[in-house]
Amino acid sequence: MNPTDHIRRKLAAIIAADVAGYSRLISLDETRTVQTLSAYRAIFDALIAEHGGRIANTAGDSVLAEFASALDAVECCISIQLRLDRETAGLSEDSALRFRIGIHLGDVVIQGDDLLGDGVNVAARLEGIAEPGGICISGVVFDQIEGKLSQAIQPLGLQSLKNIRRPIEAYAISVRSRPNTPETKSLASSKFQQEVRYCRSADGVRLAYSAVGNGPPLIKSANWINHLELDWELPIYRSFLLGLAKHHTLVRYDARGNGLSDWDQSEVSLDAWVNDFEAVIDAVGYERFPILGFSQGCAVSISYAVRHPERVSRLILLGGFALGRYKRPSTTPADLDRYKAISTLMRLGWNSEDPTFRQMMTSQLLPEATKEQAQAFNEMQRRCLSAESAARYYETVSNFDIRDLLPKISVPTLVLHIRGDVMVPIEEGRRMAEGIPGARFVSLPGKNHIPLEHDPGIQQLFEEVEFFLKG
Repeated sequence: MNPTDHIRRKLAAIIAADVAGYSRLISLDETRTVQTLSAYRAIFDALIAEHGGRIANTAGDSVLAEFASALDAVECCISIQLRLDRETAGLSEDSALRFRIGIHLGDVVIQGDDLLGDGVNVAARLEGIAEPGGICISGVVFDQIEGKLSQAIQPLGLQSLKNIRRPIEAYAISVRSRPNTPETKSLASSKFQQEVRYCRSADGVRLAYSAVGNGPPLIKSANWINHLELDWELPIYRSFLLGLAKHHTLVRYDARGNGLSDWDQSEVSLDAWVNDFEAVIDAVGYERFPILGFSQGCAVSISYAVRHPERVSRLILLGGFALGRYKRPSTTPADLDRYKAISTLMRLGWNSEDPTFRQMMTSQLLPEATKEQAQAFNEMQRRCLSAESAARYYETVSNFDIRDLLPKISVPTLVLHIRGDVMVPIEEGRRMAEGIPGARFVSLPGKNHIPLEHDPGIQQLFEEVEFFLKG
């Protein structure tokens, strides 16, 4: 290209779409998948033209199109996903052909009929983090459409996207219908509707928090992988949260770097997490309350209870530990090398479209999960925090040592631990309970670190919590 040639650019709303799991679908039934894709592409073409868009490029299962208006682009994609959702009604998740769509408003380079440049790259990366059948938009697009749609728009925070130099603020539009199960009926009731609010920690980090349910308060400290909205939508924490909120006003929040809270946090440390907990407590305004800590959230709960014993009525610790994996006497030099290698792999593989690395974490946290639950948690890990945040969390938690705080706990304490927990061995829970004056220790059947709906110990967990809170 001659340096004097003029590069043609313009501002455009770009949509990038492809089929989730296309290679797998092709391997299962090549003929059917190709025929279905052809039929769905016809729907794409018609609706894009109807909304004033232009298809710039297609290759295999992908579609790239441009619109003059961000609102037209979003309304078109909602129409596409609603139409395709009807087409896939009655099909299993394994056989349904679902598109993921990313939308960005930005500068593009025109090369013939094709479009190139940063605007296209961002749209393509947003498509990569969209859920199957869903739409992911950039903050620039959100600014253009805010208040103009009936669909709910869920903030995903700042996303570190592959090969994009700066973090991109992202939002999800979920347009798929959900099965009307007893569980979703419960979630639809006014009792379980949550309103997300925000407060700021002492160092200015913005924290998202919410309250769900009716009754006396129960405050849950944040743990590693949380998302106030995805926790209800995906089949991981949903049953656990429903059980806790059944008789209580359950208050919870996303820790810094997680979910709907700020992703560009300045400090990751136990002190910072306890300060965050204090900020949420001040925002909700309860004077005295019980706390439930889960996993590394137990250390945060313990630290808060030692700082503010006058405000904590009771303390429940589930799946917790006083010593991080780097500090445990049982950790060998080979173990330490392996743990530190995991931290390195987090930085390299956490945001990859290939879920292999995240599946390794899932198999330790949820060894008895169903296929649907494992896939959901793989996706949840990627959408809840960035690779850098995941690695920093892992390293900080691995260096925990709060043994000196245990004898200082002066409130009634219940310690619960799942017997076959692979991620946090039950011995760590027992040692923690032994260090707390008067603590009651209860072991629960099962192997999953995160209690799931059909786990053998889930009902006993709820019963033990209610019995303890009633005194």
